[in-house]
Amino acid sequence: MSEYFPNKWELFASAPDDMFQEHTFQEVMEWKVMGWELPRDICCIIRAKNTDTGKVREYTYRKQDAAEKRLMRLMDNPDLEIAVVNHDAVHHIYQGEES
Repeated sequence: MSEYFPNKWELFASAPDDMFQEHTFQEVMEWKVMGWELPRDICCIIRAKNTDTGKVREYTYRKQDAAEKRLMRLMDNPDLEIAVVNHDAVHHIYQGEES
């Protein structure tokens, strides 16, 4: 156990439910999903998940043109589920067959 960052999961797991404030789905979406913030020097983050293997690769870019080139290469693979996050939006690209 690290003296700087001790793992206290047992403390939280054993705490009574009334110690935690309940949140609606909408509150969590607005807080965690819509409240993202990238550092100023980062243009975007691309996350690609292979739907066959489950393997996830993440790419971080400072320059728009480099990110666009990577995205075009990733989109050539129909087995990838791609998420792109920039300062303005979260984009989800799935090219596989819908079930």
